[in-house]
Amino acid sequence: MKKILIFLLFIIFLNIVFITPIIVEAADKDAKSLFNSSLDETADGTGHLKTKMSDAGAFGTVSLVISVALSLLGVIFLILMIYGGFIWMNSRGNDQEIQKALTIIRNSIIGLLIVIAAYAITNFIGNSLIN
Repeated sequence: MKKILIFLLFIIFLNIVFITPIIVEAADKDAKSLFNSSLDETADGTGHLKTKMSDAGAFGTVSLVISVALSLLGVIFLILMIYGGFIWMNSRGNDQEIQKALTIIRNSIIGLLIVIAAYAITNFIGNSLIN
């Protein structure tokens, strides 16, 4: 019963924090335009707004595709970190589970460093080839 109560309170908290501001802001706009404007702001911040593959040429297209792929690898890193943390939190003192979680987290960080290095190299070469 206590777990159910805590779960319900957590759901109510998430509703207050995440859903209510969207509903209040959507009172002036419809939800679709609000969602699209949020996506446009995010795309503009990352440099992906109004980027057409046909305008960039062959090297720019390859650079754009590699940049998007490396961005997706960053999302995979986040998922692996959350997964490793979840395993660690639910290990209940089991040393094998803790080692498994630490291995996942360590390998995720190493992978992130490789992705950051690849992104930097790709960005440098892409900018050099375009200019």
